[in-house]
Amino acid sequence: MADRPQQFVVPNLCTATALSLVVLFAQLLVLVLWVAGSDLSWLRFALLSFYVQWVALTCAGALCLLRGWLATLPVVVGALVAFGVVMLVAFTESLLADRLLVGFDGVAVNWLDVGRSSLIAGIIGGLALRYFYVQQRLRVQEQAELQSRIQALQSRIRPHFLFNSMNIIASLIATDPDTAETVVEDLSDLFRASLNDAGNQVPLADELDLCQRYVRIEALRLGDRLQMDWKIEGSLDNVRIPLLTLQPLLENAIYHGIQPRADGGTVHVGVQVDGQRVRVRIDNPLPQEGERGSSSGNRMALDNIRSRLQVLYGERAWLTAEEAENRFVTTLQFPLLEGGFADQ
Repeated sequence: MADRPQQFVVPNLCTATALSLVVLFAQLLVLVLWVAGSDLSWLRFALLSFYVQWVALTCAGALCLLRGWLATLPVVVGALVAFGVVMLVAFTESLLADRLLVGFDGVAVNWLDVGRSSLIAGIIGGLALRYFYVQQRLRVQEQAELQSRIQALQSRIRPHFLFNSMNIIASLIATDPDTAETVVEDLSDLFRASLNDAGNQVPLADELDLCQRYVRIEALRLGDRLQMDWKIEGSLDNVRIPLLTLQPLLENAIYHGIQPRADGGTVHVGVQVDGQRVRVRIDNPLPQEGERGSSSGNRMALDNIRSRLQVLYGERAWLTAEEAENRFVTTLQFPLLEGGFADQ
C-alpha cells in the first residue's frame, strides 16, 4: 500500500505564547529597520512599530483562521499557500499604508516602497514560519516519544508482583477458593488497565478502586506488615485522572517502604479535591539502616509519571518526592479539566 503524503504541520499561532513570540520578532525587526535608517527620531520608531506589529499580527490572525484548512494540504503545497498568505497580507497592508500616508487624492503609488516592504515582510515571515514549523515538529516528535514511554509504563507490571500473585492464587485454591477467585479478579483488572490505551482518563474513583485491588493482593502476601490509611476529602464526582497514575506510586510505597522493613508499616493515602485542582499525597516509612535496597526503580517510576503529566497537562501539574520525618512523601497535583487534556 502506498504511503500517505505527509501533511503540512501548521504552526499554532492561536496561543498566547506564539503571539508573544510574533510580537517579539516583529519588534526586533523594528529595531533593525530603525537603526539602519537615516532618521532615528522616536516618531519614526513609533510609526515603524505600529506598521510592523500591524502586519505581523494580521498575518498571524490569517494563518490562525486558515490553520484547519492548511493542515489538510501536503507539505509543499501547505507551505507555499501559508507563505502566499503572508505575502498577500503584507502587500495589501503596505499598499494601504502608502495610501494613508499620502492620501487618496490621486498621488501615484510608491511601488518601490510597497514592493520593498512586502519583500522584507515576506523574508521575515518565511523565517518565522520556518521557526514555528520546526518547533511544532519537535513538539510532535517529543509528544510521540513521551506517549511511547506512557505506554511502556502502563504495560509494565513488575515480574515479582506477577509471580507472587500467581503463587498466592496457587496456595489458596485448595484452602480458600473464594479468596483465590477474588485475587484472580483483582489481577485481571490490573492487567486490563495496563493494556488500555495510553493517556486514557478514567474516573478518580475507578483509579482508587484499582489501587485498592492492588493493595488487597499485596496484603495477602505481606499480612499484618502492611497497614493502609485512606483519607478522601471532597467529591469525586466528575473528577478524572490519567489511567494508572496512582497505582505505580502506591506500588513504590509498598515495594520500597513496607517490604524491606521487618516490622512493616503504614502507608497513608490522602486525596483532596477542591473544585479546581486534585492533590494526592502518599507517604510511607523509610526502611531502617541495613534494610534499604536500590532506589533506581523508584526514581524511574517517578520520572515516567512526571513525563505523563508533562504530556497531558504541561506546567499545570507537578509531582514531588521528598524524605520528611523518616518517611518518604510523594505529592501529586493536577488541574481539573473538562473534555480531555490540556492543549499543548
